[in-house]
Amino acid sequence: MRHRIASLIPSATEIVCALGARSELVGVSHECDYPPDVLALPKLTRARISPSQSRSSAIDRSIRELLESALSVYEIDTELLARLDPDVIVTQDLCDVCAVSRREVEAAAAGLTGHPVTVVNHRPARLADLWQDIRTTAAAIGLEPAGEELVAQLRSEIERVRARAITLLGINRPHGPPPKVVAIEWLDPVMLGGLWMPELIEVAGGECLGTAAGERARAWTRAELARLEPEVVLVKPCGYPLARTLAELELLPQVLPWDRWPAAATGRVFAADGNAYFNRPGPRLIDSAAILAACLHPEVRSAVLDRYPGAVARIDLDLTVHALPND
Repeated sequence: MRHRIASLIPSATEIVCALGARSELVGVSHECDYPPDVLALPKLTRARISPSQSRSSAIDRSIRELLESALSVYEIDTELLARLDPDVIVTQDLCDVCAVSRREVEAAAAGLTGHPVTVVNHRPARLADLWQDIRTTAAAIGLEPAGEELVAQLRSEIERVRARAITLLGINRPHGPPPKVVAIEWLDPVMLGGLWMPELIEVAGGECLGTAAGERARAWTRAELARLEPEVVLVKPCGYPLARTLAELELLPQVLPWDRWPAAATGRVFAADGNAYFNRPGPRLIDSAAILAACLHPEVRSAVLDRYPGAVARIDLDLTVHALPND
């Protein structure tokens, strides 16, 4: 049985496509951009804040104002949804600023008449939740075997990254702890990556500072940040491609204890594409682990990052940017 699937989040679109059901997608969110051919599909959502707001602080302020007004950051085009007439809608309710609210999705689904509509709700806080979201989505569209195969494949790939990192740590730090890592989720205010990020850092051979697996991101004060001593820093603001992050580099000395962190002094600060990779809980979290491992272990940098052009850059203390892997 073929389905008519509407995906309201980029990670779900990637999961549906990885399951082999790309042809069953009838509409996606305005942020869905991978695989590239989904760009041609009808857009079912739009943002309530202006895309021209390019500064982190302005975006944060607008989002807070919307949420205080009990409004979702995004809204559904209900007329288009009715015309596309899906029988499966995939969404999430983990983060109020990442997608249309669950309440609005359920109201929109209730307005579809003539046939039952299944709403698949993702809530990924850990890597194990990603595996479950894949299985749940596969079950909703009648592709359970494909779901199990995809989960097995992704788990196998992430274990390969882990095994390689363990080998490199045994060579380079046989008697010491793994490198201490800070992952920055937002720049103004500064937030550190929680949820699945500590697990990705551990898989890549690092020790996550400041957050634990499954924790939500919160704002950190400069005094709190000064107590951390990261050897490696990954800057990957949520929703920002690499170019947009690099456009705000002047914020780093302003919002971070920049000249006190060992990572900045040794040139081990990396800016990454947080939109495509680290902040999107779909199949490319495995690629994210590989990219992070390449940042932590120079021995594998060229071999890994050649597969991900434009995904990451290295930042010096004076904010000089070096393209990777050719720096």
